[in-house]
Amino acid sequence: MNVERLRKIITYSESDREEIDSKVKRFCSFAGIEYDSDLLNILQIVRSSFQKKGYLVFEIPFADDEIGALCYRGDGLGYVVLNTSLPKVNVNFAIAHEIYHVFFGSEEFVSKVEFVDDHYYEHEGEYAANLFAGMLLMPEVSFRRMYSKFKDESGGDEIGTIVRLMSYYQVPYMAVLIRCLELGLIKGNAELDVLFSIDRAGVKQQLTELWLDESIMEPSLRDDYIHIEALVGRFGREFIEDKYINERTVSKALKNMRELYAKIKGE
Repeated sequence: MNVERLRKIITYSESDREEIDSKVKRFCSFAGIEYDSDLLNILQIVRSSFQKKGYLVFEIPFADDEIGALCYRGDGLGYVVLNTSLPKVNVNFAIAHEIYHVFFGSEEFVSKVEFVDDHYYEHEGEYAANLFAGMLLMPEVSFRRMYSKFKDESGGDEIGTIVRLMSYYQVPYMAVLIRCLELGLIKGNAELDVLFSIDRAGVKQQLTELWLDESIMEPSLRDDYIHIEALVGRFGREFIEDKYINERTVSKALKNMRELYAKIKGE
């Protein structure tokens, strides 16, 4: 990530933090969770909230490993599809990112996986969605407290601190680093060069050396499609019997799902 893009991220955070913070509070109220509390299992928390908005959430290993998730609205049903070809930390961030698009943004969106794509931060909706995800997954009061704790445990080493935070909050290294910068916890351009230079292999090595769970950097490859199609089929039959919808609508929804699945899998 170049310095200019980083400046844009921090500038956006400074100017729009209040507005995004209010949206985090609104979502937490809708989901029935406490604002500014740590989310231990983001997918479990948001699944029912997405269902209330008319979206099913499922996990599929994509052929494309640069897409974190996609949000699609079909005939009467929406889908949030998470890419399990990616590490768990990226999937967690993608979930929080999609919350913003479902609740506050456009209904159809493809989310990039990390903070490294040249065009990722050129769209205002992406600035907002990523700021929202960071604030939701790494609440400020908790984050400041844990930063101080882990920095002490790391003997002042910033990389060790970031990796510990990454493991604790189950989010990508770059998301933690940007959150630190947004909150003014890390300063100094010289140090930033070192912090930005660490690659995925370096992060995994740090996790190993710190006796932390390296599996958060591995893909689960979970594939929910068969279960989701069975669920939609069952609900469809019930809705047909109750005359809420007709058989043609259910068939079209299932057809759209199969086509979307084939496209995602690269078939």
